[in-house]
Amino acid sequence: MTVGVLRLTLFIPENHSLKGKRSVLRKIKARVRDKFNVSIAECDDHDLWQRALLAICQVGTDQPFVDAALREVVRFIDELHVAEVGEEQLEFLHY
Repeated sequence: MTVGVLRLTLFIPENHSLKGKRSVLRKIKARVRDKFNVSIAECDDHDLWQRALLAICQVGTDQPFVDAALREVVRFIDELHVAEVGEEQLEFLHY
């Protein structure tokens, strides 16, 4: 079993409030959960208006499957055009 953990930094340059940030993140998280079977949550930068750090987790039988699934999630978020995708950190845990 392989667990993939992706830490994804998002930039929301037109945003000017925490309320606006929550709205954008709620939209992203709902669409990602609906399309992919992954866990997703904001894990840092809670008080910053224009930046968010999301953690996305996928469990699978092998690393190539988990890697491909998480990369597809990043592409999907980028294609939503509601936030700019920044740094990606991907880690795999094997059990």
